[in-house]
Amino acid sequence: MLLLDHTGARSGRRRTIPLGYVRDGSDVVIVASKGGSPQHPSWLHNLLAHPETTIQIGSRRAAVTARVATDAERERLWPRVLDAYAGYADYQRRTSRAIPLIILEPRPPTVLAGRPDVV
Repeated sequence: MLLLDHTGARSGRRRTIPLGYVRDGSDVVIVASKGGSPQHPSWLHNLLAHPETTIQIGSRRAAVTARVATDAERERLWPRVLDAYAGYADYQRRTSRAIPLIILEPRPPTVLAGRPDVV
């Protein structure tokens, strides 16, 4: 489980949500399933508006940039996602939309007033 920070696309309010994930090298992959709903989860809309964000896995925080996986990446990663949680296959059957996989790519920490914002 990870904690994903995201900023409201309209409100500008910072929010945090727990999500399952899989690793892909140095990247982290999350699933915008919303339980198979016809609509994407609101956090995806927020990430598309503000892709630079942070995640926390255990006690470690990391700065990341979010992007939607390409079709080729999704095809490669979908079986790994199903290995992590087979229920995603049922979610995909419930909806006509292709459930997006979101790739969270690491960014280097920034330094403000001599302190890194993310360690």
